[in-house]
Amino acid sequence: MPSNNTPGFISRRIVSPVREFISDSRSAGITLISCTIISIFLSNSAWSGTYVSFWEKELAMPSPGIHLPHSILHVINDALMAVFFLLAGMEIKRELLVGELASIKKSILPVIAALGGMIVPALIYISWCGNTPFNNGWGIPMATDIAFSLGILSLLGKKAPLSLRIFLTALAIIDDLGGILTIALFYSGSLSMVYLALAGMVWLVLIIMNLCKVSRSYLYFIPGLLLWYFVYNSGIHATIAGILLAFTIPVKKISTLEHALHDPVNFLILPLFALANTTIIFPDNTGSVFSSPVHQGILTGLFIGKPLGIFLFSFLAVKMRIADLPAGMNLKHLLGMGLVAGIGFTMSIFMATLAFSSPEVQLIAKIAIIGASILSGICGYFFLKLMKTKPLKKAVAVV
Repeated sequence: MPSNNTPGFISRRIVSPVREFISDSRSAGITLISCTIISIFLSNSAWSGTYVSFWEKELAMPSPGIHLPHSILHVINDALMAVFFLLAGMEIKRELLVGELASIKKSILPVIAALGGMIVPALIYISWCGNTPFNNGWGIPMATDIAFSLGILSLLGKKAPLSLRIFLTALAIIDDLGGILTIALFYSGSLSMVYLALAGMVWLVLIIMNLCKVSRSYLYFIPGLLLWYFVYNSGIHATIAGILLAFTIPVKKISTLEHALHDPVNFLILPLFALANTTIIFPDNTGSVFSSPVHQGILTGLFIGKPLGIFLFSFLAVKMRIADLPAGMNLKHLLGMGLVAGIGFTMSIFMATLAFSSPEVQLIAKIAIIGASILSGICGYFFLKLMKTKPLKKAVAVV
């Protein structure tokens, strides 16, 4: 009888189950949601102070002249998440060139959907708060959290076709770019034109490398680090560097890099992201929170405005033959994806801290974002889960 300490026992009882879990398409979503629940529990437990302060712990800088993320939270959000956006950006590039978004009509639909998903929520928020001191928060419900929304889709397995995941990824990235532009124009202080110019020069070098058919992947990552540093110090959110770098990677290398980054991103970076960004302490008195126009504007903007804007703009674009639905998707998929896109989380929370200087108002906004994201995730999940897998004939005939 084999000992419990033998390599064979360890492989059968520990390594193999872990490998099976990682290979399951739903495991990334399960891991992400589990980390979120753990984080919210710890944030409101007896260990709250220790847990929250851990993520905000200040890090020693190598030199006063080198400006890098100064806390564990900022390292995750500004550095590690750039790797996530690199992976997402490569997937988008591949689909734009050789995949589901290769035609003009199909590639333009996520852009139109993202515009609807930003304009309608902002208008709904303004209808609640336009005549109040909180009108500056209109950008909060515009955002879709790409990490959590894709986590929900991963739980659906085959119920969420690949084209739906690609579409949501494209929409969320365009959404994030819109959010970053909103922050730069309305919520930021001043941009550094010097660092922006340096970032532009490095990106130009990367583009020239691509045009010259430089094929060794590691040669792109050396200037890619410089690109990240310059973008980080420019005043633009550093994760945009991941997308910029992704679009310079040769398409023939993308599949290999996607495979290499898949597990580290899904089972290390995203779980850390979830743990660090959901340290929200709920107040004892919640009555004033739920009656606030800030709460109503954000909740309805994300939960109702997002799916309404995405579906309405996309439906009109398809009806007017401006764009086509991707293969394997129908209008019901579009509505379900719109519900999932109501998950705001990180970018929404970030915008809330910029829009409101009052900690009390920030807390109301964060609770609204969490509530809307939970509702959107649950409703979107069950809407898509209960859908029939056979595409609607009417939806196909429209395109």
